[in-house]
Amino acid sequence: MIQADKEKYQDILESSVEYLEQRGYENIKADTEGYETPKSFIKKGSEITVTPDIVAEKEGRKYYFDISLKSVKPKLLKSKWLFLNTLSALKSHRFRLITTRGHFKFTNEMLDDINLNDKKLIKI
Repeated sequence: MIQADKEKYQDILESSVEYLEQRGYENIKADTEGYETPKSFIKKGSEITVTPDIVAEKEGRKYYFDISLKSVKPKLLKSKWLFLNTLSALKSHRFRLITTRGHFKFTNEMLDDINLNDKKLIKI
């Protein structure tokens, strides 16, 4: 999700962290209270920062998670997903999307637009 939506959907972020903890993920970093904030990436030549919603490890492999919710700025969200997908591919990490009921269609349309059809959604 983009920075503008973080406060609005704080409860979904917290439930996603709980879900990942139950699935055995460790060293969880999330942009919520009680957790360390994940590393941010700054786009050169502008003031745009990209911060994954959740970063975790499982079985020695790092995972980047982004929460997919309907947004007023879909272009910014698409560029964030493309960046995180490319970053994870370069470093042999994994990139996953988490979504909830009512946001599946929006998420699938966004993935089709940026040709990330092979991404499997984590549905909470």
